[in-house]
Amino acid sequence: MAIAISRRSAVEPFHAMDVLAEANRLKAAGHAVVSLAVGQPSDPAPQVVRDAAGAALAEGRIGYTDALGTTELRRAIAAHYREHYGVEVAPERVAVTTGSSAGFNLAFLAMFDPGDRVAITVPGYPAYRNILAALGIEAVEIRLEGQGYLTAALLERAHRERPLRGVLFASPANPTGAVIPAVELARLVEAARAMGIAVISDEIYHRLSYAAEDVTALSLGDDVAVINSFSKYYCMTGWRIGWMVLPQALVRPVERIAQSLYISAPELSQIAAARAFEAGEALDRVRERYRANRALLDRALPGLGLPLAAPMDGAFYAYCDVTRHTNDSMDFARRMLAEIHVAATPGLDFDTAEGHRFLRLSYAGSEADVATAIERLQGWL
Repeated sequence: MAIAISRRSAVEPFHAMDVLAEANRLKAAGHAVVSLAVGQPSDPAPQVVRDAAGAALAEGRIGYTDALGTTELRRAIAAHYREHYGVEVAPERVAVTTGSSAGFNLAFLAMFDPGDRVAITVPGYPAYRNILAALGIEAVEIRLEGQGYLTAALLERAHRERPLRGVLFASPANPTGAVIPAVELARLVEAARAMGIAVISDEIYHRLSYAAEDVTALSLGDDVAVINSFSKYYCMTGWRIGWMVLPQALVRPVERIAQSLYISAPELSQIAAARAFEAGEALDRVRERYRANRALLDRALPGLGLPLAAPMDGAFYAYCDVTRHTNDSMDFARRMLAEIHVAATPGLDFDTAEGHRFLRLSYAGSEADVATAIERLQGWL
């Protein structure tokens, strides 16, 4: 019998996961590995979240929900926009998803057809490019310039070359941590609106900004789609729970697709996530540790010959230029892991053309881990 393998499955591997697998192998062999590779908080979900999940388990509340999520969670998310951003969002525009990954799938499927052109930034999160490719949508990569974030001028230039159907950007960004200033964000959204380009704003790293207050694209109009998640700030990666805020016209299309692809996000995770907004004090302490780790790296990296490609204004990443030491970040990352047991992500995940020049370090772990990694790098380099 012939085995059928689709062309759409021929997407790039996520090298960060390969690094993680090798780091785990070394840990299992007894080596003291320090991992700065994967963008995952080292803290568990807040206690109030775990308590809510425990109570729901005791009651046996594990089943299907509406495809768009429970009323309780959708209302809690809407309240979050009112309290944190001062933006009114109707709960009916909120769609609860199985992590932000499902949000990207649903947004792309509901908004674009095969062959449509959607702009993303380079360097950028590799899943954007890979999901678009798997769906037959053309990813148009806009290379970021010195400021490290997408601007209206860059978007207009790309649209002039060949018209775009949509644009997806993240602020704060992965892998650089760059944040689009509020004035530039307004210009970007207005330029997209004037050109008839649909906007998707990835705000998964909101509440992890260090230089300015969060600004949601929803404050600029109700015709943008926003994707967020409980994974990063809320320390709930494995719970696989996220959300979208949609223009009203997209709610029913997303609901129809979600009914067939996912049925619903896990009810247990939804019940727990509805309490996550109560954990601000504990989560802010976690963020302050990130801030301290960021300061450690900001002081150490230039002296190690690893200058930053963009300011670390948000998220928990440092994107470093390694060309003083190598022209092959993949080999550099392998040797660093093998020789000093420090794991980091090669830039090829985020930039297939120039990523060999860069390395991403995550500072979401403990201060001791970051300090140990710096000490080992100083001795090695």
